[in-house]
Amino acid sequence: MRRFLALIVRIFFRRVAITGMENVPATGPVLLLLNHPNSLVDPLLLLALAPRRVVFLAKEPLFRIPVIGAITRAMGSIPVYRKMDGADTGQNRKTFEKVWEALAHGGAIALFPEGTSHSDPKMRPFKTGSARMAIGAASVNPGPPVQIVPGGLYYTSKARFRSSALICFGTPIAVPAEPLGLEGEPNADTVRALTAHLETALSSVTIQADEDAALKLVTRAERIFSSVKGPGTQDRDLARQFELRQRFLRGYAQLRVEIPERIAQVEGMLARYDAELTTAGMAPENLLESRLTVGMVVKNASIAVVTLLVLAPLAIAGIVINIVPYQFLVPLATSVVKVERDVAATSKIFASIAAFPLVWTVLSFFIWKRWGIWMAAGAWLAMPIAGVAALRFLEGLDRLVGSARGLSLRLFRPRAFKRLEVQRRKIRDAILEMNGMIR
Repeated sequence: MRRFLALIVRIFFRRVAITGMENVPATGPVLLLLNHPNSLVDPLLLLALAPRRVVFLAKEPLFRIPVIGAITRAMGSIPVYRKMDGADTGQNRKTFEKVWEALAHGGAIALFPEGTSHSDPKMRPFKTGSARMAIGAASVNPGPPVQIVPGGLYYTSKARFRSSALICFGTPIAVPAEPLGLEGEPNADTVRALTAHLETALSSVTIQADEDAALKLVTRAERIFSSVKGPGTQDRDLARQFELRQRFLRGYAQLRVEIPERIAQVEGMLARYDAELTTAGMAPENLLESRLTVGMVVKNASIAVVTLLVLAPLAIAGIVINIVPYQFLVPLATSVVKVERDVAATSKIFASIAAFPLVWTVLSFFIWKRWGIWMAAGAWLAMPIAGVAALRFLEGLDRLVGSARGLSLRLFRPRAFKRLEVQRRKIRDAILEMNGMIR
């Protein structure tokens, strides 16, 4: 099951990465606390990439949904009964006991302390359940201390196919044991203090903003800032991108109060630069560096062209075979029900799991009728491989076209190229200047 989930994750996301792996204890009881921006994709990502086996706390209604319920049970998930679902919250006593038992055996439990998935630009207030579980487990179970590890989930564009995803694990927090009350509950003040500590810890490994506009501004600023190093989004380090956006957001929150005029000036520079790039039909990463000679660019482009030509026959077959589910069936399935942005990726993944194999099976049926069972079986196995080849081909073609636009601007519109490069340098210098003011 874990290998299957990892395959899904690797197909849906172009890049996936994990940082702070050393912060997750290899053995012993641990609670992994995660933010929750992307519905069922969040647990899929952790289950596929976590350094050890993880059991999730999951809302009870998930266990009653066909297919999803079967997967949830297969992964050993523990149900949580929520008032918002109309469930009997008194049953959560059994949930706590199952968590304590799993931790007593040195297990790893993952949960979302916000209680629900959402698309807000910052985390929602934490429920106290994670703190109560941790203190209770530390108090009733002798043995190794319970540790809590905050884990931040970051998506470059969470609803978009072939975007990127990162898990960032923070410093572990040891949970002290203390006597429980008569009803088996820890002291309320201790619970509140630990909950506040956990909110701070998880905030340090996530991207937080007061409003969506700030997130969009910082995203643009980081892309332009990082593009000075060279062309090609594939060369950008995902962990560094995350770190820069975190720092830019902290700086933006501080400096828009202290030096609002300067912030407004830089925002204007960003808007003008973006407008010129859009007119040129380019992304920030497509603007070449002066230090890159034409010969270097042509050499890299030639290698890319040869690679694409070798891949083309299989890729074209993959495009023809998979065009119907990709362009029609999956969009149709996801548009039948109006979904929120935090559920869009989940809908796309489950629609794809149904649509693509269905089309492969139908095509294989016709091949079986004409050429026999063995040809049909071979064709069914080849179709997903051709689909992956098509993905690689189209992404490589997109990068090649982007580089060609950058080279064309540099060769045929040198004044426009120079003006954009000067603007980009000014933006980068302004960001570095403001970075020195951040406390």
